[in-house]
Amino acid sequence: MKMTVKNMVCRHCAAAVASILRRLEIPFEDVAVGSVTLPELPDGEQLRRLDEALAAEGFERITDAATATVERVKQAVRDHVRDHDECRLNLSACLEEHLGIPYDTLSRLFSQMEGRTVEKYHMAVKTDRVKELLADPKLTLAEIADLTGYSSAAHLSRQFKSVTGMTPTEYVRLADFARTPLPEI
Repeated sequence: MKMTVKNMVCRHCAAAVASILRRLEIPFEDVAVGSVTLPELPDGEQLRRLDEALAAEGFERITDAATATVERVKQAVRDHVRDHDECRLNLSACLEEHLGIPYDTLSRLFSQMEGRTVEKYHMAVKTDRVKELLADPKLTLAEIADLTGYSSAAHLSRQFKSVTGMTPTEYVRLADFARTPLPEI
């Protein structure tokens, strides 16, 4: 039995959910980003305790199909952005392939449930990925553009500024300033 869990975005989240399941002595077969595979559905009391423990860590068990589909879209977008080869593919075709649902259906559902489009979510995830890569001083902007599927460093810079209000260079300067301790007075 597969259970979908909201707000699991990385392997650390999966490890945290696995730890919760072990602590609550709920048997499981696998924990992946966004989902848990269980041999059987826990009883009502176990589910209540699980829901409380998940909520305490910022996660939520998803019980309706529409929310589960939106979470699957989010995970597919995150995978799309992080996979160097896949990020070159058309997002809509990628989502259709991974979820087996027409893109217009996914897009409409996502917008209704999230209050923003899949494209806006994709741009936000991509911008977060660029921010992570900007922390590596060995990478040039052109290399970051290539790693994140932008056609050029100029295109990356324009889109980054439209999302954050600053250029990548300004962002790095600001981030470096934030890391520099202030002198004691």
